Amino acid sequence: MENIAIEHMHKDIEFLKREVSIITYILSQEGTLTEEAKKRLAKAREVPNAEYLEI
Repeated sequence: MENIAIEHMHKDIEFLKREVSIITYILSQEGTLTEEAKKRLAKAREVPNAEYLEI
């Protein structure tokens, strides 16, 4: 059971690493966020942190 949780966390971390990489690339190329990126960021900020964290 513990192994399954670790595998799930690993997949989540890998997904987040890819997302951060994309954002970093966009910022380094353009210097500003696109409207689509701003919409996604605003939507993500509406989600409570508790939904991301399992304690």
